Amino acid sequence: MKFNTRQRGVTLIELVVVMMIVGILAAIAIPSYRAYVLRSQRSDAQDALLALATQQEKFYLQCNIYATGCAAAPNCAGPNLQGTNSSKNGWYTLTIPVGNVTSYTISATATAGGNQFQDVDCRTFLVTDRGIRTAANSGGAANTAECWR
Repeated sequence: MKFNTRQRGVTLIELVVVMMIVGILAAIAIPSYRAYVLRSQRSDAQDALLALATQQEKFYLQCNIYATGCAAAPNCAGPNLQGTNSSKNGWYTLTIPVGNVTSYTISATATAGGNQFQDVDCRTFLVTDRGIRTAANSGGAANTAECWR
């Protein structure tokens, strides 16, 4: 009678090698995925700013001045736009730092404590009454090409 003495299964060395390969792949994939998510969430600021710019132009047509705020009901006596102070998903805070009769600048800044605040490359987005789009990193340096692509 012949017995098969060969054991079947996975050795400890094989298991360790597989775990090392999985660990290396995870070390590469997770930061790459996180950077992709941050880049994709920038569209929340872009959409909010362009919608607010559209509201500004509509307000100007109705009242002949630009709005100076964005959190109240629109009327010409109290020049504010109808909306909220945050973007649709809440990753950015919206403000109108420059708003007067003849011009405006709208700003979207990553909300402190939020996930998007970790995006140090594109922390602040700006749109002006002339349609000029700019952006700045966490240090305040311009980074328009990267952020508005």
